[in-house]
Amino acid sequence: MAEQSNQSRRTFVKAAGAAAAVAAASKYVAAPAIHKARAQNNQVQYGFIGPGSRGQRLIERHLTKIDVGRCVAVCDVYEPNLDMAAKTFGNNPDKYKDYRELLARKDVEAVFITVPLYLHYPIMRDALLAGKHVFCEKSLVFTPAEYHGLKKIAEERRNQIVQVGLQRRYSQFYQLAEDMIRKGTIGEVTNIYGMWHRNSNWRRPLQDPSLEKQINWRMYREFSGGLTAELASHQIDIADRMMAAGPEFVSGVGGLDYYKDGRDIYDNIHLLFVYPGGKKFQYSSISTNAHLPYGGLKGMREFGEVIKGTEGTIEITLGKAMWFREPVVAKKVEEAGKAKENWVAGSTVTNVKPGDGFPLLLPNDEITENDSFLQRELKFARRWLYTKGVMVPEEEVDPEYAELESFLQCVRDKKPENVKANLEVGLLDSLGVMLSNKAMDEGRRVYYNEIDKMGLES
Repeated sequence: MAEQSNQSRRTFVKAAGAAAAVAAASKYVAAPAIHKARAQNNQVQYGFIGPGSRGQRLIERHLTKIDVGRCVAVCDVYEPNLDMAAKTFGNNPDKYKDYRELLARKDVEAVFITVPLYLHYPIMRDALLAGKHVFCEKSLVFTPAEYHGLKKIAEERRNQIVQVGLQRRYSQFYQLAEDMIRKGTIGEVTNIYGMWHRNSNWRRPLQDPSLEKQINWRMYREFSGGLTAELASHQIDIADRMMAAGPEFVSGVGGLDYYKDGRDIYDNIHLLFVYPGGKKFQYSSISTNAHLPYGGLKGMREFGEVIKGTEGTIEITLGKAMWFREPVVAKKVEEAGKAKENWVAGSTVTNVKPGDGFPLLLPNDEITENDSFLQRELKFARRWLYTKGVMVPEEEVDPEYAELESFLQCVRDKKPENVKANLEVGLLDSLGVMLSNKAMDEGRRVYYNEIDKMGLES
């Protein structure tokens, strides 16, 4: 029994080893600036453009609790949203219906943009030209022409920050998973699976039918990238990040098969991204069932990813993650006829049973030489409870909060290098969204290098 206990502890320690390097990475800072108007307490003064459902969530749950910045102006064409945002901020920010009036203020150093997707680029362009730093929700741009346009403007204004709302970039679990992959903990990543499944029609109720497209804009192609932009964009970014590369091409099928209510976006999508070396990311988003077939993350519904390597697997979602080791590992065969000698047995058979998993452990669960005997025992006990599903490791900071605070810290401290979800990340993610929809619409493989000739007609 003592030997088994020691083996379990050693296995836990090995599973936690990669957490050490992430401890330092869990501090969120970054920033530059053109306009430098600051309150006396060094708060960044910002404006908020488009406080609809998404914007109101960010304001109420996070921005009102972040003291790095102070909202001095809000803007929305829909008066109820405008009034609600001003009331939620509670510090009497000025209200505007024309965002250009907000951008003309010299005391506004940065802006948050949470408008419908088709308006991202024009407002972001005007904000950058007005000298503001920009936080914009994903997807960053809507069309190929906008992709090229934003790239050009940003190259001319390198001292301004552009951050995209991909909060998984600020999750400790995803940072830890990436660190494990870079260290080879799960071998060579060959396949990633992502899903975002809902049992919902996605429709928002209306008191005034004339506001249908204004309120339910996500359902119409003239305004929205559909499920690909609103949901898949998060997980396309995860795949690009974990593969440490952009895809070569994407193919897929989509359908408008269940909801016959006037929408023209797909209500289900199925995508396949192929990366260099034949590595693949398979993705699905459906609207008729929320179940996910992941075995290790108990109680997980709607969204998550499975990252498969030659020596292990990570199942992950916001707030939790599990690591599964492969009981037997076969070495890569480069030549026919050499498979037999390339099999490795014995030392590659771990003491982890097939199907067993370990939670990804965050820095506060890491065993250190400075721990007292009691602290070590409590950590071992907590880890054991994690494996039984009685407890789960928790993020020290909500990733949504972290991404917003990071943006404001970046602006304040002039550290653009600390922006994790930067312009390059946002453009690659937007490219994945646009080309995925094109692949489904045209029923073919769409290669990423096609963007070089798209949207340049004028």
